[in-house]
Amino acid sequence: MREYGMNTQLGVIEGFYGEPWSWEERAEYAPFLKRHGFSFYIYAPKADPYLRKKWREPLPESRERELTSLSARCRAAGIEFGVGFSPYEIYLSPFDEKAKGLLQSRIDAFNRIGTDKFGLLMDDMRGDLPELAKRQVEIVNWAAARSEAKQLIFCPTYYSLDPVLEKLFGKKPEDYLERLGRELDPKVRLFWTGEAVCSKSYSEEHLRATAGTLGRKPFLWDNYPVNDGPRMCKFIHLRPVTGRPSGIGRWLDGHAVNPMNQPTLSKIPLLTLKFSYERGAAYAPDTAFREAAETVTCREMAARLEKDLPDFMDRGLDQLTDDERARLKDVYKGYLNSGENSTAGAAREVIDWLNGRYTVTKDLFLTQ
Repeated sequence: MREYGMNTQLGVIEGFYGEPWSWEERAEYAPFLKRHGFSFYIYAPKADPYLRKKWREPLPESRERELTSLSARCRAAGIEFGVGFSPYEIYLSPFDEKAKGLLQSRIDAFNRIGTDKFGLLMDDMRGDLPELAKRQVEIVNWAAARSEAKQLIFCPTYYSLDPVLEKLFGKKPEDYLERLGRELDPKVRLFWTGEAVCSKSYSEEHLRATAGTLGRKPFLWDNYPVNDGPRMCKFIHLRPVTGRPSGIGRWLDGHAVNPMNQPTLSKIPLLTLKFSYERGAAYAPDTAFREAAETVTCREMAARLEKDLPDFMDRGLDQLTDDERARLKDVYKGYLNSGENSTAGAAREVIDWLNGRYTVTKDLFLTQ
């Protein structure tokens, strides 16, 4: 693991809604992450029903083989492999022998697969229960004693200060986060997205206060550049990272980036985050973007992407006219035969986005 002047792990969690990455794209990410100083990849797409809504059903043998292969690929590349598992609303029913047996079955599978990081995720579920913390603590501590992963990271139902969580999932029980901090096994880490679900920035003051509430440093779940959901899928989040100064690392146990549905294009903001940590006060976002975009694609395409940032990030699909979309598709078709796989992949993702491939409807968002 490379350190950025502090003991902060930096990696990726594929934790978005909508179309997930392919197995080939995930496998290709492992050497990319290692080459650029990241230390882990966590598989957690919301579209995998066996990690969420169908968690009570047996994990298909084919899925276990795919995950075992991906785990081996990550470890061979020199990064840690993880799985984010969401036993959907397990805490709404008694945690009896039947529930324990079902959870044990999944933990056994993850142990066989070889998980360095076990994410136990209870986000985006109902939370207005007086005994929510007590029920979740029992489940998480039980799982922590049985998982062979090096690290268990729990995502609470209220994983941010954002009031939108109470609007969607009910009023947060009093003393919920504080009770988790007191009663969870000290070795359990806690995911946290910040002051908002999609935080524009992180301050040392906020993270220090959060560490006090949780009784441990938070493991940051950074929702930039993720672009899932009915609204965000209309944009490609390519601008360089800002609002994440290197000094926040002293208050973090780890920093996991939730990328876009477009794996190749996601590498550009990912690299700018790395530069932000490495360069500290010398970090220059515009320079970082050009360097990252040239690393992922080529100099010519990097310049073109920079020119089109307002269309991708400010206007989005709904404001682009049919003629503008057609012109942009013609431009990026020119890079499909560049001879560089990464450049061609990035161009294909732009074209697919313009064609509406990555659109996530409200119905899909709610059912995953």
